[in-house]
Amino acid sequence: MRKRENSDRSVRVMLVLVGKTGVGKSSSGNTILGKDVFRAATVTAECSKQQEKLFQRTISVVDTPGLFDTTMSEDAVKREISKCINMSAPGPHAILLVIRVGPFSAEERDAVKKVEEIFGEGAWRYTMILFTHGDKVKAEFDRMLKTAGTELQEVLRKAGNRYHVFNNLRANDRGQVLDLLKKVDKMVADNGGEFYSNDTYLQVEERLKQRESELREFYEKKLKEEIKAVELKYVKKLEEAQEEKQQVEKERQSEREEVQRYYRALVPREAEAELSCSHFLSRLKVHSHPSSVLFNP
Repeated sequence: MRKRENSDRSVRVMLVLVGKTGVGKSSSGNTILGKDVFRAATVTAECSKQQEKLFQRTISVVDTPGLFDTTMSEDAVKREISKCINMSAPGPHAILLVIRVGPFSAEERDAVKKVEEIFGEGAWRYTMILFTHGDKVKAEFDRMLKTAGTELQEVLRKAGNRYHVFNNLRANDRGQVLDLLKKVDKMVADNGGEFYSNDTYLQVEERLKQRESELREFYEKKLKEEIKAVELKYVKKLEEAQEEKQQVEKERQSEREEVQRYYRALVPREAEAELSCSHFLSRLKVHSHPSSVLFNP
């Protein structure tokens, strides 16, 4: 891990916004920086980075709009992760997991799972939950969290029960931003002034390779199973064709044998008829010979 970098004039703070598409990551980035620099209205799959000097700090924010989009291909996710890592080098002081106030959805659960897959379980030490749409909170938020589902409470537990609530409709309320940065300062102090370092980031590539290998093995196995199923289907069709061919040949053989039996029965009758005809002709020749007239008295 690396110590927090200081300059003569300000403290450098690197924040990375993560979470599913549509929860308000880009709007939160705009609220933090106090200006519209992230395209909140446009769903984009590209990571982007913006910077601003605020409250005697140099604040850098990396937005990851499509990084947790389940429709992205593995190659696209890998490229964006690499881009995110490069943008936030030498490492973020805080990973802000953005979750919309309300029921904890299956997509948000998948996004949380992906945070662990990409950054590792150690990243929870540097993670804070940033709840958006704070304007919809009608009761005391702490009390509401106590009655939240077990899945959301488990996420909060992993993040050390660190959270902050944003109302992006009140982007000019700089107090909510200052409160967030104070919480980030405390988290950094609790981590010994360290940020999520480049050394840890290097492990991301190994995890990605392992995941890629697992996926390749899974799809290769699935492909082999599909090929085997096709082969079995082909063998079955071939066997059926062979049986049909044998049946046709059997029928033809039966027909040939029937014809042969017919001819075998026909030949003796023809020979007998030919013999009778020959005998008749012989007798006819004897009766018609001239000598029979000369010797007749």
